[in-house]
Amino acid sequence: MTNEITKTVNIDANAAPERGGWQPALTLAVLSPLIAEVLSGATKFSVLFVLVPEILVWGCGALVIREAVRRWRGGWTSMLLLGLGLSIAEEFVVQQTSLAPLPFTGALVNYGRAWGVNWIYFLFMLGYESVWVVLVPVQVTELIFRNRREEPWLRNRGLIISGVLFLVGSRIAWYAWIKRARPMVFHLPPYDPGMTLIGAGVAAIAVLAMIAYLVQRVGTGEPVEARRVPPVWLATMLGFVLGCPFYLLMSFQFAPKEPRVPFGVVMAGGMAWGAMVYVVVGWMTRSAQWSDVHRWALTFGATVLCMAAGYLGSSTWMPIDLYGKIGLNVVAVGAFFVLLARVRRQRPVQEPARG
Repeated sequence: MTNEITKTVNIDANAAPERGGWQPALTLAVLSPLIAEVLSGATKFSVLFVLVPEILVWGCGALVIREAVRRWRGGWTSMLLLGLGLSIAEEFVVQQTSLAPLPFTGALVNYGRAWGVNWIYFLFMLGYESVWVVLVPVQVTELIFRNRREEPWLRNRGLIISGVLFLVGSRIAWYAWIKRARPMVFHLPPYDPGMTLIGAGVAAIAVLAMIAYLVQRVGTGEPVEARRVPPVWLATMLGFVLGCPFYLLMSFQFAPKEPRVPFGVVMAGGMAWGAMVYVVVGWMTRSAQWSDVHRWALTFGATVLCMAAGYLGSSTWMPIDLYGKIGLNVVAVGAFFVLLARVRRQRPVQEPARG
């Protein structure tokens, strides 16, 4: 599908955002935890009230990341790196789930755990939270508001408020998980990972932020005219298939007994697959033939994967959780096809390549 040049987007990085940016900003803040937590089943229907702090943490976190990258006029490589930083903040600082011994039923607590870190679980969360909390919701929101895709949505005041709300939500999430859920729901003793590990997480976040700023121009040049892209149906399948191996990581972490495969081999395989996915997606999206319909296809396939994988542990759910998830998933699929019809009706908008 060749992009038709119908509108040139010229953005002054220092110009103030137009008024009305609260609509796409609020949409992203809600879509981020809705896709990653609710549609996947990680947040069950019976405890849907926790969506509020999730909006503050995941929603505001994704929004701040998106605003920073758009102000830099950067590409999705920068957004991915900042998404990895957001994941580390959650896993090492806020809820510390990659540091404390895993409390979940069926988890192999010692497999993949070394130097105070649950490495296999951490690797899965790095991929999941950077993609399904940040990249996928940002792409979907920018398809909904695609005439405003290239501009910041918030003024400085709105950006500061979003940052403050993120910190407030992080504090609520920290208290709810560490001080309430672990001791009262899972009946586990208090666990203190120590300032060394937490400090290492903070340092990693700072390094990722600096690299994201330094590589902001990576892949933002002119798209490659001669490069072909897969048909839309195949882009949908790729969105699903490319994410499947990340869920295999959890099959090692929640195996009936400790696998014979050394966890270092599992880690190496997971990181190699992640690097390959980055190269493949970057190669496709740099093509001049990459269209908004392809964007829709890739994000739809990825969303279907996270919804489908959520049923793997549903055998022990209460009926309200199972049927609630089924209903929300059906609504989400319908909403995606409504969005597709809207994207097909609208004329394409030219934009700088994002890599």
